[in-house]
Amino acid sequence: MPARRKARKRALDVLYEADLRDLPPSEVLRSYEARIGTPRPDHMDYAVGLIEGVAKNLDRIDELIASYAEGWTLDRMPVVDRNLARIAVYELLYVPEIDDPVAITEAVELAKQMSTDDSPRFLNGVLGRIAEFATR
Repeated sequence: MPARRKARKRALDVLYEADLRDLPPSEVLRSYEARIGTPRPDHMDYAVGLIEGVAKNLDRIDELIASYAEGWTLDRMPVVDRNLARIAVYELLYVPEIDDPVAITEAVELAKQMSTDDSPRFLNGVLGRIAEFATR
């Protein structure tokens, strides 16, 4: 698995747990890092950046997802999908070195592995619309 995909998967793990337990992502991250121990994997820096970036910009990210997820509220989305979308939207808006198609494809690929059969198509549509908005 490529390093950035591992980082996205680790960020998803932390954001998923924070979402389910209704805890701040920073608190879950501290616990997660203690569990993985040392030496810290190389990709953790990118994962931490994603987690902190999503947490810092959560209101704006969720606002965009809610606006572009036609017929879906954030609460109705599977927790995995909601957090994959958050990671991808963060990358679309705030990580200029990641091309939009890469951010979308990575979310879709992780959804194929970890979520429902409908999730990849759903995420591709929502993230595509957000990417189009972000480039205007």
